[in-house]
Amino acid sequence: MLKRALSQLFGPRGDRPRDDAVPGHVRLPLPPALSASLGCDAVGVPARYGFRLMSHLPRAGCVFADADRWWWIVPSGSDLDLDWPEQASYATGAYVPAGRPRLIHAPDSRTPYTPPIPLFLMVCQVTGVTPSWTPSGPPKAVPAP
Repeated sequence: MLKRALSQLFGPRGDRPRDDAVPGHVRLPLPPALSASLGCDAVGVPARYGFRLMSHLPRAGCVFADADRWWWIVPSGSDLDLDWPEQASYATGAYVPAGRPRLIHAPDSRTPYTPPIPLFLMVCQVTGVTPSWTPSGPPKAVPAP
């Protein structure tokens, strides 16, 4: 019963309010019909790259835009081990600078996410940066049977 009450109060995991929201930032509002069970972060790129990225991605989730940046919704933690190019902005919790971002693309599926690896590779390509991964922690070895 308590679990149900909390889920009604907070909604899905990705919709919980954040106490540490940055002043001057807004959270990108997902359409209520979409499930954000993996939490939400956002990747922003300068607006001049928006149409090119959108046309080359195999699948796009929710995309928001304002005059300066386009924002793609990705699962929480999509910045782990990825060196996003300097021109890209990574917004944890989908809290972005308070411009007037509005939803310009909603996915056909019930998930709001753009797959982060294809997005990362496309952002690297359009910005002219060589993709780079940084492993977190020591190398892992698979034990022999």
